[in-house]
Amino acid sequence: MNMKTVGMISSYKNLTQADWLWKQAPLAFGQWKSTQVLAQHEKPDYLLLYQFNFPDYLNTPKRSWKTSLKRGDWRSLLSQKSQVDEAAKESVLKLFREVPKERIFFLVREPPLPEVASKQLANYQYAQDYCSYVSGPSESAPVPDYMPAIWYVNIDFQTLNHAPAPEKVRSCSWITSGINRTQNHQRRLQFLQSIIEAEIPVDVYGRGLSSWSNSLGSLENKWHGMAPYYYNLAIENYAENDLYVSEKLWDALLSWCLPIYYGGSAADKLLPPGSFLRLPSLDKKGIEYIKDVTSNTDAWYDAQQSIAEARQIIIHKLNLLNWLHERIEKLENSL
Repeated sequence: MNMKTVGMISSYKNLTQADWLWKQAPLAFGQWKSTQVLAQHEKPDYLLLYQFNFPDYLNTPKRSWKTSLKRGDWRSLLSQKSQVDEAAKESVLKLFREVPKERIFFLVREPPLPEVASKQLANYQYAQDYCSYVSGPSESAPVPDYMPAIWYVNIDFQTLNHAPAPEKVRSCSWITSGINRTQNHQRRLQFLQSIIEAEIPVDVYGRGLSSWSNSLGSLENKWHGMAPYYYNLAIENYAENDLYVSEKLWDALLSWCLPIYYGGSAADKLLPPGSFLRLPSLDKKGIEYIKDVTSNTDAWYDAQQSIAEARQIIIHKLNLLNWLHERIEKLENSL
């Protein structure tokens, strides 16, 4: 078997570890069939740029990209492409470890929130100069598509794939954060406040939450805040298109929760009917819906087969490692 290695680069500060994604592989050291993810490999066969921010490396002295984006002036930013000096281009190419353009993939993970739309568009434009495949969950992407699945439940592949549902002992959880930098984040926090005021028995976990949230604290492993619960509130930061769906849904299902989901229509296309419940809105109607569902465990028991089917789709089909393998295999067969 001719193993193909995939290196990775990300602008996420916490994605520097060698074993990122290895938990999503059935074999040791990130191996998925004939593809192996070795993020820091010196000379990989392929390279994945995962939420990579080109302006960090390709800004110009004329006007910083941060100033342009703050003003929403993406046209000005894009006009600077031709002014990027050769030294900046060379510094970027060194990061890419001599991997040729046709073997570099660029994926945007974050949703196209209005506050970051200009930044994303600039990245898409820059990426096309360096990458053969440029995609994101937005119609403004060169290839608009769903983001392949990653997850943050820190459980090994074989256990997720084969183990039965864990014992459920509590009703409902919500893992969120106190981030409030966009209107959508603020709306989510307002809904959390409404849940607290309505005294719905939802256990809340997360970082940076105010004392009024009754948060039980942050979690090192999301499994601990989901696996013991029948239901989980999976509320996206963005629900305005039919492409964006995030790990909020994958984590809940992989933990054998029945998600009470608020998001766009992408999930309906990717997962079987009945594998999650649709939260109708982030208002009084939504509050009443959560009250009704969590008043008993009937919905969870009714959804067991659908949850099991959804988990297999996430683990085997939507998995980012499978996505990489299929794309590489297609390219190799075309050579």
